[in-house]
Amino acid sequence: MDGLMEEYDKLSKRDNLSGSLEDIQKTIDILTKARDSIVENPNSASITLAKLQNPVKQSFDQLNNDLKEVYKGLGNYSKALDKKFKGKPLPTTDYDALSSQPSLINRAIGMHLLREGQFSVASVFFTEALSEPLRPISALDDSFPDKSSGRDIGIGSLSSEGLRKQFADMYYILDEMRNKNNLLPATAWARAHSSTLEARGSNLEFELGRLQFVWLFTGGPSGLKPSNLYDCQQAALTYARQEFGNFQARYLREIQQLTGAMAFCPNLQQSPYRHIFLNEDAWEDLATTFTREFCSLLGLSADSPLYIASTAGAIALPTLLKLQNIMKEKRTEWTTQHELPVEILLPPAYQFHSIFVCPVSKEQTTDQNPPMMMPCGHVIAQESLLRLSKNSRFKGKIGEILMLRFILMFEADMVGEESPIVAGGYGNGAMHSSSA
Repeated sequence: MDGLMEEYDKLSKRDNLSGSLEDIQKTIDILTKARDSIVENPNSASITLAKLQNPVKQSFDQLNNDLKEVYKGLGNYSKALDKKFKGKPLPTTDYDALSSQPSLINRAIGMHLLREGQFSVASVFFTEALSEPLRPISALDDSFPDKSSGRDIGIGSLSSEGLRKQFADMYYILDEMRNKNNLLPATAWARAHSSTLEARGSNLEFELGRLQFVWLFTGGPSGLKPSNLYDCQQAALTYARQEFGNFQARYLREIQQLTGAMAFCPNLQQSPYRHIFLNEDAWEDLATTFTREFCSLLGLSADSPLYIASTAGAIALPTLLKLQNIMKEKRTEWTTQHELPVEILLPPAYQFHSIFVCPVSKEQTTDQNPPMMMPCGHVIAQESLLRLSKNSRFKGKIGEILMLRFILMFEADMVGEESPIVAGGYGNGAMHSSSA
């Protein structure tokens, strides 16, 4: 990647498009001036045009020189990209789980456009998708929810004005927050949904109030000026008295930190509260929190599922390409449609569900074979639990003994011989091994 970044830096330095625009504007000004001169005195047209030749030629030459540098840098950067990321065929499979579900694909695309605020593009997409629906391709698996339940989970529900208005309101609030430092629309929305947010355990309403206090304390719309520090403090204190009363039960310590910072003004940089009042990412962090809470009240995730799926797929592509080459060499195939043959390591942000592997059978649990907790607190797969409790009743410490016994039975089945502890039953040997 070092060579690629080096070419990128060179391209950035050679990027002289601003100079090219200036040259173009100078040429336009020269031509405009010549046109006005000819309009005023038509007899001087030949002389004016003759005078234009050299200036215009010089302007075009300068423009070409500027663009040559840009094209040269772009060409070198493209070669570095091709060298680093060599073209490889994408992995192919005969088991395309989504080929028979065009409504799911359209819904994901439509929802992504709405979530990104591309309402006009989303409107066109909905119109064309509904007027010219894709014909499903037959697939081997028919277990998707839209076929089994008969519910409409296509884009019909997304084309309603209600959902568009919700996202339009969200982007209006985010624009006010990010570009105008105006928290009033977000605060009004949080108050309107206060009970729901509180039931979720959300801190959004107080976070909005805290940032509003910090904004007023540090100068508000006038900025931090030594002449009006006292007025800023008084404005923040008045706001705290009006708004923080309802938050004392849950956020008393945080409120005390906010009001205690007044003793350190104007030396907030050296105060214990500098992380609250001098946080450059506070507005963006709060905007992210607001987006997450807004989407959660709509029953949606904070990030676009289409973006997450595309990113996860891009991460998985190198591993799948390698796997495909190996299977081609060994002339083998992977025929399981809903399970990958290898583990794909994704970042923690893309891991939404914990994975439980049964300590007895060493198999990953599924919806058909979910994890089950025994009375002693141990967790095993349901099938293992059924086998374990088939001829026995367990309670308390007995669960530990039976788990050990079953593990040894399972391992004995795997190697084809009987474990000595299993043969000895539930006696002191089993208890001793369990303690060890």
